[in-house]
Amino acid sequence: MREIPYPDPGRPDTRSTLRFMLWIGREQWRTQALGAVTGMVWMVSIALIPAALGKGVDEGIVPGDVDGLVKWALALLGLGAIAASTAAARHWFAVHNWLYASYRSAQLTAEGAEKAGPALTRAMPSGEVVTVFANDVMRLGGLYDAMGRFAGAVASYVVVGTILLAASPPLGLLVLAGGPIMLASLSLIVRPLQRRQALQREEAGRLTTLGADTVAGLRVLRGIGGEQTFLRRYEAQSQKVRHRGVHVAGIQAALDSAQVLLPGVFVVLVTWLGARMALQGEISAGQLVAFYGYTAFLTMPLQTAIEIVDRGIRAHIAAGKVLRVLAVPPDHDASRPGSVAAPRDNDDLVDPLSGTVVRGGLLTAIVSARPEDSAAVADRLGRHGPGPHQTTWGGTRLDDLAIADVRRRVVVSEPDPRLFTGVLRDQLLGAAATAGAGGRDHLPDHADARVLRALEAASGTDVLEALPDGLDGTVEERGRSYSGGQRQRLALARALLTDAPVLVLVEPTSAVDAHTEARIASRLADHRRGRTTVVTTVSPLLLGQADEVVLLEDGLVAARGTHRELLEHAAYRHVVLRTEEDET
Repeated sequence: MREIPYPDPGRPDTRSTLRFMLWIGREQWRTQALGAVTGMVWMVSIALIPAALGKGVDEGIVPGDVDGLVKWALALLGLGAIAASTAAARHWFAVHNWLYASYRSAQLTAEGAEKAGPALTRAMPSGEVVTVFANDVMRLGGLYDAMGRFAGAVASYVVVGTILLAASPPLGLLVLAGGPIMLASLSLIVRPLQRRQALQREEAGRLTTLGADTVAGLRVLRGIGGEQTFLRRYEAQSQKVRHRGVHVAGIQAALDSAQVLLPGVFVVLVTWLGARMALQGEISAGQLVAFYGYTAFLTMPLQTAIEIVDRGIRAHIAAGKVLRVLAVPPDHDASRPGSVAAPRDNDDLVDPLSGTVVRGGLLTAIVSARPEDSAAVADRLGRHGPGPHQTTWGGTRLDDLAIADVRRRVVVSEPDPRLFTGVLRDQLLGAAATAGAGGRDHLPDHADARVLRALEAASGTDVLEALPDGLDGTVEERGRSYSGGQRQRLALARALLTDAPVLVLVEPTSAVDAHTEARIASRLADHRRGRTTVVTTVSPLLLGQADEVVLLEDGLVAARGTHRELLEHAAYRHVVLRTEEDET
């Protein structure tokens, strides 16, 4: 048995949806082959039961031959035992094929999402990404679950057709040719169903995105009285999903009814022909019994074939969704090695686009009346976002360095504090908390001391004291049990724990009160003393602790100096002190 997740899920063939689905099958060809073999033995053994039953009637019951009756009774018992044992084995392989394909697809999707990074949610809605993980990978795996039964359906169908062909050429030809013709007729349903299911999936993804946004911003919506507005938007999108679902339901119902109707019509026709042959004396009583058994059995392979068509449609759509995630190009190629040597930790960073110069080893604050301008500078200093970057570090362009080296040495902490479910210690230490296979026992002895120092610098020890289990306490989903200020301080502590040579903090105290902000300002300066730190803020408390302050106007550097020096600058006073004296 293989372990999941895979150490390496492989390099998929992404040239087309069909190629990707074939690649998934090849990657687990052994269990697919074993599933097919057990599926064929299982269904063929069931298909031979009517033949054995007919022989028992002709050679045992009709002539009154006890030995013949016992022989064919034992044959029936043997076929039943084979069918039962291979059914269990086939099911075992089917479940494994389903799980292997689903989790391989999920792992590939996760790697694709990680590789694409922020570019992913710019290319497709976050709700659609969620539905790929929640639904599509399982629907894709469902096709491989049924492949063993499909192989058995084909083999048993050929066996039954051959037996009927030997007994009656017209009847055998009807069975061998009628099944494929019946399945071919389903092409009238397949394409419309595939198209409508794809549209319904897109609308469902948009609904998931809208629901996630509404839940995440529920507190804000209540504050501004916007609940009803978003409720109406959600209701309207729900109606679109329902409308698409109704369109899918009509075609899906046609396919589902075809699973019963077409095999039923086929069985009635075969039964009618067999009964006529028996009345005309062309077949024996035992053969008539066998013919009835065959007609009852034929519904199984025919329904399995129709089921494969249905699952194939769903899997094709799901594979397309997975490929859409894998096709999103990242903002930066993580596999490209750096072309130059990495600069020293305390070298200066320069953003030519704005004219910002960040002197190494100092605390630099960036001020702008438009927060998006200072945030854009922060992104360029950390080589975030698409496109070429002209930012230099020690005279070396960040674009010429390996992106992994930039991410390790230049950390940008976003203004939106995102926490995840898990142990608080793991949330703060990040990769260091999970580096040891044994978990907590493999952490360095000084890890907790580092965490406490970072929490002290971020004025977050009160958050820790409120947890009964301290650092072993559990953070709930999105950190919803914490206030906005508490989440922001925990996020700041997490950023400080990276010990990055260059740390860029975007509005790190926007959600805390003035007293807490004053403590953070002095402690942050002490904690990062001697290392390059950039803070985008308009808070006088933080600006007063900065070694240098850069003022941006229209995205360009308008002035630089200390906080005290820049208070002589009218535009700076207007932004920082919120006065209107310079507007007159």
